[in-house]
Amino acid sequence: MKDKKERAKLIALLGGIWIIVTLPLPWIINNPLVSESQFITILGIIGIMSVPFIALGIAWTLKPELTT
Repeated sequence: MKDKKERAKLIALLGGIWIIVTLPLPWIINNPLVSESQFITILGIIGIMSVPFIALGIAWTLKPELTT
């Protein structure tokens, strides 16, 4: 039971960080002053920043002993 709670907390933490990183995205999409090249650059940065969180979530889900 404790393991499931820890896993849920970890997934919530990773999800929360990802949401904070991608939070400005709707304002960037709807802003006519942001050019397409700027938008693509910012989207790429968000994508690259998401990769470690996704990898950690998968690794820790498959091998929970890596968290200790």
